[in-house]
Amino acid sequence: MTQANPEDTAAAAPVCRRLIGRTAVITGAGSGIGLATARRLADEGAHVVCADLDERTGKAAAEAVGGTFVHADVTSPEQVEALFRTANDTYGSVDIAFNNAGISPPDDDSILTTGLEAWKRVQEVNLTSVYLCCKAALPYMRAQGRGSIINTASFVARMGAATSQISYTASKGGVLAMSRELGVQFAREGIRVNALCPGPVNTPLLRELFAKDPERAARRLVHIPLGRFAEATEIAAAVAFLASDDSSFVNATDFLVDGGISGAYVTPL
Repeated sequence: MTQANPEDTAAAAPVCRRLIGRTAVITGAGSGIGLATARRLADEGAHVVCADLDERTGKAAAEAVGGTFVHADVTSPEQVEALFRTANDTYGSVDIAFNNAGISPPDDDSILTTGLEAWKRVQEVNLTSVYLCCKAALPYMRAQGRGSIINTASFVARMGAATSQISYTASKGGVLAMSRELGVQFAREGIRVNALCPGPVNTPLLRELFAKDPERAARRLVHIPLGRFAEATEIAAAVAFLASDDSSFVNATDFLVDGGISGAYVTPL
């Protein structure tokens, strides 16, 4: 029995139109999960603002979804503020913030070998940027009395790994805790904040990391009950759910999309 290709299944399934007229800001929109999400949210009717440090891929993403590209370094407060201001000025609202940009460089490894500069760089991109994006998005959402913030954390925020990426893991734990707190703080103003926790996803970032260390890839794959990495479209579908009113009572939580990793003790043969 062969397993259906999730990309084929997603392509064949009808797409809901739950986000008509809403404005979504996506960081790291030029590739991987960000690009797949830009396509999914646009298909559901949203105006999409694609932010990326890479001008070529970011512009291509915006053009592909009929959206707006903003060149943004998500570690810069000024550029992040300009990003959300552009979204509001262009489309009249900021309804969805998918704070997704992140890095996982090879020099982020065991705590025994990871230098302070590598630690700081990952924290800046993966955690401080989420703080800045939430801080910039919230005033627009508070004025509107509604909004959904989705912050990309990771299943590693819930589990320990002997194949460590110490700063990445710590940064995603910070995203998880911050999302929970913001979700509680702003819930009665109509704003939901959730942390999306994907398992390993078949993206350029993961492929590059594992190409340099096939043993690390094999050690991780064996722990996934579904027996494969996720596709970016599957994570995008989860983002679309969290962005929509279908998740209107989902708030201040970690939304796991990990193929069962965090629930497994012994995986199937």
